[in-house]
Amino acid sequence: MLILNRRRFLQVGSLASAAVMMPKFLKALERGHLAPPGNKVLVVIQLSGGNDGLNTIIPYRNDIYYRERPVLGIKREAALSLNDELGIHPALKGLKALYDDGSLGILNNVGYPNPDRSHFRSMDIWHSASNADQYWGDGWIGRYLDAQCKGCDRPTQALEMDDTLSLALKGDSNKGLAVTDPKRLFGTSNDQYFKDILRQHTGDDEHHSNVDYLYKTMGETISSAAYIQQQFKTYQSTEAYPNTDLGKNLRTIANLIMSDINTKVYYVSHGSFDTHVNQQDQQARLFGQLSDALTVFTGDLKKNNRFQDVVVMTFSEFGRRVSQNASGGTDHGTANNMFLIGGGLKQPGLINDGPDLLHLKDGDLQFQVDFKSVYATLLHKWLGADDKAVLKSEYPLMNFV
Repeated sequence: MLILNRRRFLQVGSLASAAVMMPKFLKALERGHLAPPGNKVLVVIQLSGGNDGLNTIIPYRNDIYYRERPVLGIKREAALSLNDELGIHPALKGLKALYDDGSLGILNNVGYPNPDRSHFRSMDIWHSASNADQYWGDGWIGRYLDAQCKGCDRPTQALEMDDTLSLALKGDSNKGLAVTDPKRLFGTSNDQYFKDILRQHTGDDEHHSNVDYLYKTMGETISSAAYIQQQFKTYQSTEAYPNTDLGKNLRTIANLIMSDINTKVYYVSHGSFDTHVNQQDQQARLFGQLSDALTVFTGDLKKNNRFQDVVVMTFSEFGRRVSQNASGGTDHGTANNMFLIGGGLKQPGLINDGPDLLHLKDGDLQFQVDFKSVYATLLHKWLGADDKAVLKSEYPLMNFV
């Protein structure tokens, strides 16, 4: 008789946690119900750590900016000009090219009321789409999965390129799937040990419902991994993606998008942008990686006629303070900017005004756009979901898609 020791049990539990309810979605897909061409996709890039928005979109004609950042301010001649007032960080050459061809939208002054400067709390607010005084245990993408997949015969899904699942992708009854490498997930899930366990499990032990659930989820995980691996093999990009974590993750996402797998949301993180010290070098390095990876990714989508079906959204949990600190960096702030990239943008370019440095609050920028309006717009206009149900409230819709 096969004995499940503690170490192996934890391995099974880890594998099962990766599945987190997604296999129900994939059962319909295994029967051949693939998404049709033109399937709309959202790619979320989280700039973890609190990216400095003022050195991202640079108010290079504003004397206050240079007064508060005598060393850290990006020189006007170095910034890549967007208009007479604003430029983009010199390491973001690829994004400047997207701006020039009408594929990049820039939202400034994005945030939320009563901002929190804690990384963990502010990220939870962005992940859950709650108000600052609310504590929710589910995420906005997870609730999207709950809403879209309740009673439907061809459910949607979300994939995160990571080993663990973020709160953003956790719903009440449905959750996304965390995976870094479809091949590795497939290989792990097909370990003979797990197959032997499943073969010996009868499923009739009424007194061990948690264990029974674990077996059930593990079985569904194996099915899911096989399907994802099957789709992953249908297209392999020949583009030269950067050999960085972000480059590898975007390559995986591109392969899956081109395979026409029925995945609506992809989620990936990049950072850390927590630049209290030596900000110039760290931000420039991370921006170079972001720019290089997005340049190849968007080019890959264009060549395969999928760019018009994809929107890439970037966000960070907060911006940085207006004034530089004594360590060559910036401390936690509030409002920030967001990038929106895609071939189907209706409002590319600078969507709103740049940062208002005359009317600060406690040395910080004041938000003008609630990030939940961005979510509502993407949910309603791009993903075709009930934004009010998903966000538990109504927020003004925008016009970028």
